[in-house]
Amino acid sequence: MSDYFVYILASRRNGTIYTGVTNNIGRRMGEHKDKAIPGFTRRYDVNILVWYETCGDIDDAIAREKQIKSWNRAWKIRLIEENNSGWNDLTAGLL
Repeated sequence: MSDYFVYILASRRNGTIYTGVTNNIGRRMGEHKDKAIPGFTRRYDVNILVWYETCGDIDDAIAREKQIKSWNRAWKIRLIEENNSGWNDLTAGLL
């Protein structure tokens, strides 16, 4: 069984936030940091991994991503700060 990841990126502390889902977080973070794929994260320079969780099933991961995307900004910030109060980039621990 593969792991899937739901993740939140930020441009800086309390900056622009992006929520996504992937089956390979190391590869995906490389794409975000290299600005390899056109879109929101490249346009707004959103590439600091500030939160993530794993799901064992793609359907669960997509449902969790949709849930988080539906939240207001304050709830997303609370989720980030519960485990990463410094808004540190968590990418290094995954590569």
